[in-house]
Amino acid sequence: MTASPAPAAPTSGPPLRIARVRPADAPNARESFFVASSAEDFDSPHGQRWTVVETPFPGSPGNAASPSRAGWEAGAEVTQDAFTFLAPCSPSNVLGMAHNTGAAGRALPPQAFHKAATSVIGPGAAIEAPTGARVEPESELTVVIGALARHLTTENAMEAVLGFTIGNDVTDRLAQGRDELWISAKSADTFTPLGPWIVTQRPRNDAEVGVGIDGARLPGGTVADLGWGIEEILVYASSFMTLHPGDVILTGFPGTSGTITAGQHVECRIDGIGTLTNSVVAAP
Repeated sequence: MTASPAPAAPTSGPPLRIARVRPADAPNARESFFVASSAEDFDSPHGQRWTVVETPFPGSPGNAASPSRAGWEAGAEVTQDAFTFLAPCSPSNVLGMAHNTGAAGRALPPQAFHKAATSVIGPGAAIEAPTGARVEPESELTVVIGALARHLTTENAMEAVLGFTIGNDVTDRLAQGRDELWISAKSADTFTPLGPWIVTQRPRNDAEVGVGIDGARLPGGTVADLGWGIEEILVYASSFMTLHPGDVILTGFPGTSGTITAGQHVECRIDGIGTLTNSVVAAP
């Protein structure tokens, strides 16, 4: 099985942003819609206006939009103050790339780890830090799959990609030292914030990737600092599993992180995509 045609994703020109949102007047907590914006300046008045669109993940039940209603029909324009951003997709599979920084990472065979889909949260939601844990955020360029794909090649890999978002690969370093498979270290509830939206334009190689804690920026890296590139990662992942629309792959963190505790705020940033912000609370 090779890549099926993916939803249109321009590779040049202004980036298209696609977001999954909940209306401020939502009649129930499960209502969600997809919206899109072609504004180049995300913070401009034009960038604050969005158009309701059909789901960009056709055939994915977990990524279906709610039935349309007044003001939320496809083609309707909505302003950013009329909704709350959710995680931009609901993945069946969440993969992360291990040891994928620089020449040292590339010297090793590519290797992925699995994160529970139940660990995904959206922008503004709280990361729950377990008692006694040493929790660290990792800002990562995250590939969003837009088409069913298996056995991709470097030539056709991008056909399976809808776009890119920011993933925060939250990790309990103490658990990571005890758990060879990293499941308990990386799959706790709330340990995979995603967002704030999907950008269909591929980030530049010199795009900065970094983390901030309570507004203090830590030293970052760039997309070019990743050991294995996007196409290579897609070839690797699709060699052993079928990738489904809405699946995400976190590609690795090339910057410096720090420990986070309850009461703090984390900002994950990637040039050309934006900033993903989450608070930190004590786990129940």
